[in-house]
Amino acid sequence: MKSSFFTLIFLPLLVSISVSISAAPDNTKLVYKGCANQPLPDPNGVYSSSLSAIFGTLIQQSSKAKFFKTTSGSVSGLFQCRGDLTNVECYTCVSRLPILMDKLCGKTVAARIQLLGCYMLYEVSGFAQISGMELLYKTCGKKSNAGGNFQQIRDSAFSSLESVVGSGNGGFYTTSYESVYVLGQCQGDLGASDCGNCVKSAVQRAQVECGTSVSGQIYLHRCFISYNYYPNGASTKNRPDSSSSYSSDSSSPSSSSSSGSNPGRTVAIILGGAAGVGFIIVILLIARKAMKKDDDY
Repeated sequence: MKSSFFTLIFLPLLVSISVSISAAPDNTKLVYKGCANQPLPDPNGVYSSSLSAIFGTLIQQSSKAKFFKTTSGSVSGLFQCRGDLTNVECYTCVSRLPILMDKLCGKTVAARIQLLGCYMLYEVSGFAQISGMELLYKTCGKKSNAGGNFQQIRDSAFSSLESVVGSGNGGFYTTSYESVYVLGQCQGDLGASDCGNCVKSAVQRAQVECGTSVSGQIYLHRCFISYNYYPNGASTKNRPDSSSSYSSDSSSPSSSSSSGSNPGRTVAIILGGAAGVGFIIVILLIARKAMKKDDDY
């Protein structure tokens, strides 16, 4: 009887902690991979050494920067984190990429892996270059029932994004208009004018490719945009939803003015949840001990 009493008291608390942890966006969720078809010719291990050096540098820099580019020998590489990630979140995201690259692409002359919160790419000197506005990946959600009204609201949000992105905000900007939240980010070394042009191109792609879809993500070579419809009203505190339809393969890498920060950070939730679980386990053990003593008398 006593055992059932304690189960009824503490089980809902454990479930509540589990739900709050799982609700955090997973910044390390795979969005797409781009792997060159050409294998990396490396009989002497020179390229492998250069790649290892690049990966080490990029991971190290991710703990203090959102974007970094480097070269080792004839191999160049870079990473970028989404602008609203903390340094800890950025490092956690980037540190997974080298292993994923090896697992998903193997040894190729170029590769690009995009996660929800960050991406990394490398290429060997001489690899064919592509336009910064080349479409790498897109995903569109379900169709809206609001008809033209929804598209007008979304396009107004897009216009707000286009007018300011790249203008003194590091190439990252989030805003909302009524029920639509939009986010845009350019590659860290892109100038303001080029950033604006890239985002405009991505917006046009979204309008054509996604039509009346209530959500969409467009990834170009040098920038990306994301939009989501929230029936109860959007806020710049919204962050990209890891439950959206992500994950894709690509054979080769064509490869409000706020930052949208959210106080409920993933790391804080995980640490807080772990501490809460630990505390409840201790309480349960004490309660069990007390019940055992009662039974002995």
